[in-house]
Amino acid sequence: MTSSQVRLFTPVLIGGCVILLINFALRASFGVFQIPIGEEFGWPRAEFSLAIAIQNLAWGIGQPIFGALAERWGDRWAIILGALLYSAGLVLTAFATTPASIQMLEVMVGFGIAGTGFGVILAVVGRAASDENRSLALGIATAAGSAGQVFGAPLAEILLAYYTWQSVFIIFGVIVLTSLFFLPMLGDGKPATRSELEESLGSVLKRAFRDPSYLMIFAGFFSCGYQLGFITAHFPAMITEMCGPILPGGMLDSIGISTTSALGAIAISLIGLANIVGSIFAGWLGSRYTKKYLLAGIYTLRTIAAAWFILTPITPTTVVIFSLVMGGLWLATVPLTSGLVAYIYGLRYMGTLYGFVFLSHQLGSFLGVWLGGWLYDVNGDYTLVWWIGVGVGAFSALIHLPVREAPARLPAAA
Repeated sequence: MTSSQVRLFTPVLIGGCVILLINFALRASFGVFQIPIGEEFGWPRAEFSLAIAIQNLAWGIGQPIFGALAERWGDRWAIILGALLYSAGLVLTAFATTPASIQMLEVMVGFGIAGTGFGVILAVVGRAASDENRSLALGIATAAGSAGQVFGAPLAEILLAYYTWQSVFIIFGVIVLTSLFFLPMLGDGKPATRSELEESLGSVLKRAFRDPSYLMIFAGFFSCGYQLGFITAHFPAMITEMCGPILPGGMLDSIGISTTSALGAIAISLIGLANIVGSIFAGWLGSRYTKKYLLAGIYTLRTIAAAWFILTPITPTTVVIFSLVMGGLWLATVPLTSGLVAYIYGLRYMGTLYGFVFLSHQLGSFLGVWLGGWLYDVNGDYTLVWWIGVGVGAFSALIHLPVREAPARLPAAA
C-alpha cells in the first residue's frame, strides 16, 4: 500500500462511509412502502408521495442548518442530533394513521437525514483528506451511500413479507441508532487557514450568493434532486404497474425475481450497485479534469438515458439496463458538486455552503416526488412527470458550462 493510499483510507473516511451507508440504506427504501401503505388505508398515490416529498424538502432545509451547527458546535453533536431525530421520526410514523400525521412526521425524518447525511459527513471527510485525495475521498464516501441503497429496498421488501410496514419502520428506527457507534472514528479534520478563520460565515454566504457561479451550481443541482427523488419514491411502483411480464424460466425468474414488484425493489438496488462504481470513478475524474465539464457530461448522459427508457417499451430487460446506466450516473454529481464548492470557497464553511446547494437538490426532490404522485392520480401513469425530468436534466447540462471554476478571492486580512 502506497503512502497516498494510507492517507486516503483514514478512520475518518471509513467511519463516515459506514454512517452514510446506514443512512441511505433506509432512506432509499421508502418507495417500497408506496403500495402497502396506500392499500391499507385506501389513500390515493399522492398522499404518501407528499409525505416523501415533505421528507425531502425538510432534508434540504435542514442541510445548511446542520452544516452550520456542525461548524459551530462540532460534527459529532450534529450527527447525534440527526440520528435521534431520524430514529424518533421513523418510530412515530409507525403509529400514524392519517396522511397529515405521516406527512408532518416526515419533517422529523427529513431533518434526521440532514444530520446524518452528505452535508455533514462530506464536510468531515473533505476537511480530513489531503488536497490530492479530496475528490476521490468524496467519491468513496458518496459511493458508501449507494452501497446502502443496494440492500435497503430489498431489505424492506423482505421484511414486509414477514412484518407489517409499521413494524418495519420501528426496526429501521433502531438500525439508525447503530450509526452512533462509529462516531469515535470521526476526527476534527484539517484546521482552517488563517484567512478562512478570519472571514465570518455571514460574509462567506453573502459572497457566494452574489457569485453567478455559485448560483449556477445551486440551480444545476435542482434537476439531480428531481430525478433522484422521483425515481427513489416512484420507480418501484412504476415498474410494478408499467413493466411487461417477467417470463417464466427467464434469467430473472431463475434467480427468484418472478414479479414486477420484486423487480421494482431490485431496480433500486441495481442503481445503488452501479453507483458505487460511478461515484468513485467520478471522484477520481474530479481530481484530474475540470469538474464543471464532468457535471455537464453526466447530466447529458442522464437526459439521453431517461429519454431512451420512456420511448422504448418498458420490459424487464430495459428496466435492468436503465437501472445500471442511471446508477452509474446517480450520485456521481455529489463528489463533483461538493468538491467544486470546496475548491471555490475553501473548507472552513464547506458544510453550510454545500448545504445551501443541497437545498436546491431537495427542492427538486420535493417537486419530483410530489408531482409524480399528483400527476399519476391525474393521468393514471408516470409518463408526463418522466418527460419533465428529461427537460430539467438538459437544463442542468447547459447551466454548468459557464461556471467559473477557480478559487474565490478571499478578502484581504486587516
